[in-house]
Amino acid sequence: MSVADPGPGVFAVPDGAHALARALLARHGGAVQAILLYGSCYRRGDDRDALVDLYLLVDSYRAVHGAGLAAVANRLLPPSVYLLEAPLGERLLRAKYAVLTLDALERSTGRRAFHSYFWGRFAQPTALLYARSDAVAARVRAACAEAVATFVARVVPMLPPEFDAQMLWQQGLLLSYRAELRAERADSVLALYAAAPAHYAGLARAALARTSFVATTAGAGETVRYRVHLPAGARLRGRLGWWGRRGLGKILSALRLVKGLFTFQGGPDYILWKIRRHSGVAVDVPPRARRHPLLAAWAVAWRLYRRRAFR
Repeated sequence: MSVADPGPGVFAVPDGAHALARALLARHGGAVQAILLYGSCYRRGDDRDALVDLYLLVDSYRAVHGAGLAAVANRLLPPSVYLLEAPLGERLLRAKYAVLTLDALERSTGRRAFHSYFWGRFAQPTALLYARSDAVAARVRAACAEAVATFVARVVPMLPPEFDAQMLWQQGLLLSYRAELRAERADSVLALYAAAPAHYAGLARAALARTSFVATTAGAGETVRYRVHLPAGARLRGRLGWWGRRGLGKILSALRLVKGLFTFQGGPDYILWKIRRHSGVAVDVPPRARRHPLLAAWAVAWRLYRRRAFR
């Protein structure tokens, strides 16, 4: 596997992630531009007893899905998510991988991208497992840096005039998670910052230097505080933007869940397992619902919502 030099990572990459990357290359071959690792397995440095989260960046959707409806669905509502299994010694590794074109990654992390689905994710620590070339690796890293800059620019109007990196990231992550149908509890989201405070502090400092905001600082290192003066109109536009993201995100999340019932092997069971894992809320799915997942999905989703499994 030819891998561009990934550079130092924020967390340790588990051995299984590299085995899964090789399996993805074997499955999709020349269509692959890059493979990224993110999520809880990356933060823990452990690929056991969980699904590893991967992003597969590709040349085009047709190169992966062919010319049928799967390519159209991924283009209209990216990403499509699939299951991957690969052996590592006596263990069976399992991953879910999301398929996205590299061009779409660049568009969806930039300042013109309205919803936080992509720039909220790629602002968080991500490891580059594979890149077709140094040029591709540079494009991926630039897109992740742009995701951080977009994240900070969208979050600052929601903060008080004076804040620190912890407040910036914790409040921003809460906002982006609440702009989707996410099962994670608030304390779990807030804990994301604690996993790498120095890393997030450095990102905040670099991103604020790139924004149009005039930020003054006090203190140093991880204790630095920022003061940003914004006009009332900018803060109002920021609040309206997040209100719009939250409404739009619920719709998009529901549509992605429905799409996942058809693209992800064992989709209903996986979705219910993940909701139970992050929220503690469990529901039983009757046999009839398993035979007709599309018809039953809305009823099950409503039951979960009423039980506060997600917001």
